[in-house]
Amino acid sequence: MRLTWALLLLSLPGCFSLRGPASVRGSEGGSVTVQCHYSSRWKTYNKWWCRGRRRRVCSVLVKTRGSEQEEKSGRVSIRDNQTYWSFKVTMEGLRQDDAGTYWCGIERSFTDPGVPVKLIIDPGMVNLTSKPLDGPSDESSFGVSFGSHSRTHYLLLAFVKVPILLIVAGAVLWLKGLQRVPQE
Repeated sequence: MRLTWALLLLSLPGCFSLRGPASVRGSEGGSVTVQCHYSSRWKTYNKWWCRGRRRRVCSVLVKTRGSEQEEKSGRVSIRDNQTYWSFKVTMEGLRQDDAGTYWCGIERSFTDPGVPVKLIIDPGMVNLTSKPLDGPSDESSFGVSFGSHSRTHYLLLAFVKVPILLIVAGAVLWLKGLQRVPQE
């Protein structure tokens, strides 16, 4: 039973079809870029960016048309990179009332997968870049950013998940060995 839980832990990152930052911070008057990653099976599907507390009732601000062409609506643009299975959303001319919950999503039949992204706007200073609150900023190209997420996953796998699996497997074998030893 314990081994089953360890195997479940190892498989978790691969089961999510969409990932994005939990939150980003931008400065009033500046811009913010959010990058979301998806699994390869969603490569040609439309991607969208919406605003609202709940995904099912959020208002779509911009969406792709199944291609890598940039789409723009007002101060918001979206661009899909199907080579690296990620898309970027950029919001320009940030205002205080832009703060709130947004969603990266994929348009598909039945239920659209989506992940929430909290946008925080700093007043006063104008800064044309943004930094994620939950990790280092990576404002480079799609490929480099995707690579850093892959490296993080493999480091997590090598230094956390595999050792946990080995510890659990060792404990199971040790407990089985204790059951075989005749008691005096």
